[in-house]
Amino acid sequence: MDFSAALPTFVITLREGVEAALVVGIVLACLKKAKAEQLNSSVYAGVIAGIVASALVGVLFSWGIQALSTTYPEYSPIIEPLIEAVFGIVAIALLSWMLIWMTQQARSLKAEIEGSITSAIQQGTGAGWGIFSLIFFAVLREGFETVVFIIAKFQQGLVPAIGAISGIAVAAGIGVLLFKWGVKINIRRFFQVMGVFLILIVAGLVIGVLAHFDQAIASLAQMNRQSESLCFYYEHFAKNPSCVLGPMVWNTSSVLPDEKFPGLALKALFGYRDQIYIVQAVAYLLFLFTISIVYFNSLTVPKVVSAKSQPSMDKK
Repeated sequence: MDFSAALPTFVITLREGVEAALVVGIVLACLKKAKAEQLNSSVYAGVIAGIVASALVGVLFSWGIQALSTTYPEYSPIIEPLIEAVFGIVAIALLSWMLIWMTQQARSLKAEIEGSITSAIQQGTGAGWGIFSLIFFAVLREGFETVVFIIAKFQQGLVPAIGAISGIAVAAGIGVLLFKWGVKINIRRFFQVMGVFLILIVAGLVIGVLAHFDQAIASLAQMNRQSESLCFYYEHFAKNPSCVLGPMVWNTSSVLPDEKFPGLALKALFGYRDQIYIVQAVAYLLFLFTISIVYFNSLTVPKVVSAKSQPSMDKK
């Protein structure tokens, strides 16, 4: 069994899992400080419910995909790559947004959670449900992003799920080290490094999404004569063209094939392809350049603001 496909889901789940672990740890610390530890059970229930709900979402999506392919088997060569492309776009949007949002909100996260916990405790009888909801939606949000990413790679079987489970386990371990044993970890540096990895992973998704769209359109053109015009690149336009992605600009199949290690691992983690076409290359570079600028700006801007207005938060 090739475990290369487990690498990207491990990285993503590790990062998202640590975010969820931080929320859980802050909530438990706030409850301890408020001497309301009887509500800890609501925290643990929210964690379990969030994980189960995320898994159910994945099962339902997978069932729907399989049912669609079974109902229309003649269109399977079109349906499967098209679904992968659609979920790939959703994964790109969710992961990119969450990366920037979490980086910008990191400094105010603790204060916001403390405010929510204080409000929930003041509600009296509804405090348990309030804390449960806070934890449940925090875990579900991170889990849903991972589920969408796994479904975008659903042809790779259960291996991505193994990576996701491993990431959750390691994230839980980091949470225990931080809040149970008091081990000091540079969380800010951790998120910065994982953010760079996440940018490269999501940029690789861009290449994969375009390849799936190209495959779906090419299959449709072969099945239906009326759709042949969709493939507008032909031999007289370019040498070794794709259906809609233009001429080939990269070919390392003889040096580093993407079906053999280490090319296979690079493909699973960073979207490496031994054959890349011009539309893929332009889209990859444009996305990488844009998201990198936004991400690194989000790392520096809050630091200047906090130095003036929130010195106490910066020490933490």
